[in-house]
Amino acid sequence: MLTKKLSKFNRSLCCAVALGCSAITSLTANALGYPEKEELKFGFIKLTDMAPIAIAYEKGFFEDEGLYVTIEAQANWKVLLDGVIDGRLDGAHMLAGQPIAASIGYGTSAEIITPFSMDLNGNGITVSNDIWKQMKANIPKRADGKPVHPIKADALKPVVDKFAEQGKPFNMGMVFPVSTHNYELRYWLAAGGIHPGYYAPHKGDTSGQLDADVLLSVTPPPQMPATLEAGTIYGYCVGEPWNQQAVFKGIGVPVVTDYEIWKDNPEKVFGISKAFAEKYPNTTIRLTRALIRAAKWLDENNNANRPEAVKILSQSNYVGADYDVIANSMTGTFEYEKGDKREVPDFNVFFRYNATYPYYSDAIWYLTQMRRWGQISSDKPDSWYKDVAQQVYRPDIYKKAAQSLIDDKLMSKTDFSEVFSEDGYRNPQTHFIDGIVYDGTKPNEYINKFSIGLKSGETL
Repeated sequence: MLTKKLSKFNRSLCCAVALGCSAITSLTANALGYPEKEELKFGFIKLTDMAPIAIAYEKGFFEDEGLYVTIEAQANWKVLLDGVIDGRLDGAHMLAGQPIAASIGYGTSAEIITPFSMDLNGNGITVSNDIWKQMKANIPKRADGKPVHPIKADALKPVVDKFAEQGKPFNMGMVFPVSTHNYELRYWLAAGGIHPGYYAPHKGDTSGQLDADVLLSVTPPPQMPATLEAGTIYGYCVGEPWNQQAVFKGIGVPVVTDYEIWKDNPEKVFGISKAFAEKYPNTTIRLTRALIRAAKWLDENNNANRPEAVKILSQSNYVGADYDVIANSMTGTFEYEKGDKREVPDFNVFFRYNATYPYYSDAIWYLTQMRRWGQISSDKPDSWYKDVAQQVYRPDIYKKAAQSLIDDKLMSKTDFSEVFSEDGYRNPQTHFIDGIVYDGTKPNEYINKFSIGLKSGETL
């Protein structure tokens, strides 16, 4: 940290003398202004998908932008969000649903935006050893005796039904009510005919357990394995390394990844307040530049840098799990049942497939699931979904950052594929575990396709 402070002093002195602090000397090729706020504090949760923040810090990408960043792990997602809202944090690694929910006033009301999507995929659903033994009888086998993947929730349904017959609740964990994990777990369960329950905030019920066959509750990610081992829950949906941790500890079996539930699904975002972006526009673009560079570093040369990234993430100030646990998924493989390690090169994607671009259609998918499960109590027209997405997801900021990186010859236009011609909507997506096609331009039509969940005109 001392080195960083000294470099800041020297750069500031040089800038003041030579340029009147009008621009950062190492970045004269573009028209970006000097960062209005240099010293920043960013928050994160101990998950491998916080990697772009760690890499931007460790590789000096933040410093290249004149930003002097402190990175601080947070106790849970609520504490993290509150930190961004009250200004204790300048920005944070966030659940994609958090800025969306805050902007519509679900749980917390605040104007949070994202100029940067942090990754694709990266989650899994794990069950206890006992539940796995009961599920296995319902799963087809390959010639070598190993289970056929993807494993659908159809294999879990007879187990859940048996619990119901015995009058026993079937409890599962997820990390936050507006997390990807909550919606992915619900999606997987419902696709197998298992009802995950409704929310009814207009009635004061935010449990998410109305009419549920499986009772979902919140557990912070690092506590998932211990909660499973204690028998409080029978399974959970979480990001890495906490599925692989269950394998290494011998307490559970990951049965499906989110890559198999929804191929190349958006996961976390980098969230800042709208007020921060408006007060510090140059700082906002510069921090986005640093994160883009970090994401590219993580994916370039067919993930050649991943071992180094795993070593960084294994440090106690970042994720703090063993190197081998993090590497099990971060380096292109994923271990299901102990000894059943399979190639999943895109389990963690940080830059490929325009992963960093904040698509409106990604935001709209979260809103459709909030409506499906009752967090949004009443019908909304398609235009409402699109308006909310445009308030929260900011591809305009992203494009400015990307263009400036090209102008500075730090990246090339080919790095950004078709980003500059994007209208913010992905083409209709077909790779869902239930085969249902998602078109972000038609949210109500999409909601009405599901056999389990609220439809247009329905309210609890």
